[in-house]
Parts: sequence; structure tokens; C-alpha cells
Amino acid sequence: MASRSAWGGWIVFAAIVLLMVGAMDVLQGFVAIFKDDYVVATRKGLAIVDVTAWGWSMVLWGALLVVAGLGLLNGAGWARWLSIIGVGVNAIQQVAFLANFPQAYPLWNILIVALNVLVLFALTVRWQGYKESVA
Repeated sequence: MASRSAWGGWIVFAAIVLLMVGAMDVLQGFVAIFKDDYVVATRKGLAIVDVTAWGWSMVLWGALLVVAGLGLLNGAGWARWLSIIGVGVNAIQQVAFLANFPQAYPLWNILIVALNVLVLFALTVRWQGYKESVA
């Protein structure tokens, strides 16, 4: 069985990866905002909002994930729940984007989904003892 410090390492890993995923979402959002012709929907794609609005939602969502990652580094319980919900929604969002724009950048989306799953694993397997170790 893994020690408490090993599981604490997983939480720190999750926080750092969450910071990276949030930054990637912000970057993806800025691409949609400032270079909206880079992200093109075809007739097969589903467009709910315009690309600029989608870009701003990605920037805000990424910022929320960054805040959650910083909270995790401080051992905040609210950050754990925000992160679990955040990466779940983010993974679904990335899969939806990949399904609608398969020609855009599938490896980017697959990478972000994989990182979301790793964060979800790290935050749901073990939390007890971590908060006390950072206090």
C-alpha cells in the first residue's frame, strides 16, 4: 500500500497538471478569440455560439481551472471538488470539440482529455491526510 506522502505527491501532481490544463484552455480560447479563422466549422460541425464567444468561455474556464489548481496546492477542500467537476466538464468539452472539428488538432484534444483523466484519478483515489500535510 502506498504511503501518505506518495498520495500527497499525486495531489501535487494533479494540481500542477490542472494548472497546465487551465493554461492550455486559456491558450485555446485566445486562439479562438484573436484568430477565429483558425477554428473553422464545417457543415458537419455543430455551432452553438460564434467562435469568439466560445473562445471567451474557454479563457474563463481555463482561468477557473488555474484557480482550482492553486487551491489544490494549498490543500483547500473546495478546490478538490471544483477540480473534480472542472476536469469532468473540461474532458467532455474537449471531446465535443474534437467531434465537431476533427481536422483541427486532434492530438491536442486527446492530450488534454488524458491529462483531465489523470487529474480525476489523483483527486478521487485518496485525499485523506493531504490537507494535514500542507497545513
